Amino acid sequence: MTKKLLIPDRKMTDLRDIALDSKAWPFAEARKILDRLEKTGGGKGDVLFETGYGPSGLPHIGTFGEVARTSMVRHAFCQLSDAPNRLIAFSDDMDGLRKVPDNVPNQEMMAEHLGKPLTQVPDPFGTHPSFGEHNNARLQAFLDQFGFDYEFKSATDAYTSGEFDETLLKVLERYDAVINVILPTLGAERQATYSPFLPVCPKTGIVLQVPVLERNVEAGTIVYQDEDGTKVETPVTGGACKLQWKADWAMRWTALDVDYEMAGKDLIDSVRLSSRICQILGGTPPEGFNYELFLDENGEKISKSRGNGISIDEWLRYANDESLALYMFQSPKKAKRLYFDVIPKAVDEYITHLDKYHQQDEATRLQNPVWHIHGGQPPQEYVPVSFALLLNLVGAAHTEDPAALWGFISNYAPGATPENHPLLNELVGYACAYYEDFVKPNKVFRAPDDRERAALEDLSAHLAGIDPATKGEDIQTEIYEIGKRHEFENLRDWFRALYETLLGQSQGPRMGSFIALYGVENSRNLIAEALAGKLSG
Repeated sequence: MTKKLLIPDRKMTDLRDIALDSKAWPFAEARKILDRLEKTGGGKGDVLFETGYGPSGLPHIGTFGEVARTSMVRHAFCQLSDAPNRLIAFSDDMDGLRKVPDNVPNQEMMAEHLGKPLTQVPDPFGTHPSFGEHNNARLQAFLDQFGFDYEFKSATDAYTSGEFDETLLKVLERYDAVINVILPTLGAERQATYSPFLPVCPKTGIVLQVPVLERNVEAGTIVYQDEDGTKVETPVTGGACKLQWKADWAMRWTALDVDYEMAGKDLIDSVRLSSRICQILGGTPPEGFNYELFLDENGEKISKSRGNGISIDEWLRYANDESLALYMFQSPKKAKRLYFDVIPKAVDEYITHLDKYHQQDEATRLQNPVWHIHGGQPPQEYVPVSFALLLNLVGAAHTEDPAALWGFISNYAPGATPENHPLLNELVGYACAYYEDFVKPNKVFRAPDDRERAALEDLSAHLAGIDPATKGEDIQTEIYEIGKRHEFENLRDWFRALYETLLGQSQGPRMGSFIALYGVENSRNLIAEALAGKLSG
């Protein structure tokens, strides 16, 4: 796996003027931050980027997407401004445990701690002081795996250390204005009990959702009624209370002076409400945009609880992390299917963009996704074989031995070796895994009809008379001519026949390139097997 993706290069270059006009969406977002600084006079300290994480579960593909996209915007910003900047990965680990996750051990033990802050729930895995700290460690390991440049911040630490105290007192002071933003969005029953403050019960440690009976702004306290009926006065500072999440989000933006944070489309209303509260508290809501959500193979929203779609571990079993970063880069405001069949296309698009990059001028490079994926420094490696071709090579060669597959590749691209083509060598392994799990189980060969049989015989005869080193483009041209000679009105039908009779699938690669890669004689043998009924039988 390639490391050190998306690490900002703070060195300013002569690309600034070009970047100011770039149409790539990270630059459009970066210009919004630049405008923000110009309006405020730019007198603050670091420009702060933030991504949020709820540590009740493990990091997932959406976590990668949000941090990757934010990092792309951050790197684009670095080309426009030399202002110091940071990215905070914020963990809302003071939230109360609402339910016991299905995928953890010691569930009965965890059930005894429902309602407590995640950092007060014992770690069911026994590796950390708390469940929250366990998942925080997993988050940081996850982000480190991809080389993201970030600073981790814990809500528990920020609340208990007093970092949020000043802003929490502002929430208390402007309590009525804050709740008047939230109340219209709630039902009548919820309105009657709503409070932005959630006291942490000193007896049980549970985060309570109780109405506030009294407020003492000068003392910085609230009074609520405990479950046993007694009235309890507690400070809103020092970790004795946390905030409901919309108010919490706004408080965090204000306290930390966050400049940029993006969020999913499902949080549009929350962003709007939190922005209003942020303004009430005297802050300026961050810039950002709402990205679209991923859909599964049936076009339904992906849900962690349902487990539909694809996990990040599954993607990385079948493809490189750069291909995943490309998928996140493309059309972030457009809903996209996130399922296994999108992986080969993403890999080949990454290869194509990488190949084009080194022939492009500076302005075009800034619009190329690989510039954003690799922080302005894409590797220079030509990949002579597409991922789609590799998948078909694995099937036709009846082998998943990388050494055997490299024999075909070296004949096709003389001089290519695993050592001087490390990316291609990675893709060979990924292709074997993807073929075994997704292509091979779905292969269905059929016998050719009479017209197809005649055309296949014609193709085999042509291949018998050509130089084995003939380029794929020249073979492709002759395949077209054979289709015309055999009166395929729609040449797509001819190519579909090749795919279905020779490869056992309805779609496939450019056949000229496949034949050049697989070898002329091997391809003639494959045609002979199809004509003899050995593939479909």
